[in-house]
Amino acid sequence: MTVRHADDLPRDPVGAGKGTVRQVLIGPDEGPNFALRRFIMEPGGGMPPHTNTVEHEQYVLRGRARIGIGDEVHDVRAGDVVFIPAGTPHWYEAAEGEPFEFLCVVPNKPDTIELVEPNG
Repeated sequence: MTVRHADDLPRDPVGAGKGTVRQVLIGPDEGPNFALRRFIMEPGGGMPPHTNTVEHEQYVLRGRARIGIGDEVHDVRAGDVVFIPAGTPHWYEAAEGEPFEFLCVVPNKPDTIELVEPNG
């Protein structure tokens, strides 16, 4: 069992993202089945359309954003829960105002991330 404070964990920039950092709160070395990550996007930040080979379960902690999942666009805010199936194109645009922050749970399986064209 491990107990730490999130402020003590590194924040790594998301390479393809804009104004976005990721923290691994629980990684595969601690949780054998799932990883828990926190993403923080500055106002106006986001991530371009991409796919992952693993599903994502997300819980929005604060802020607002537009999220594209497949052919649908959703306006999300604190308290919303988001499910992104494996292989589904998705993207994020944080709204102005305060940072957009969410928790993301993914299975500890190999994950390939591919950028995709906005219309393809």
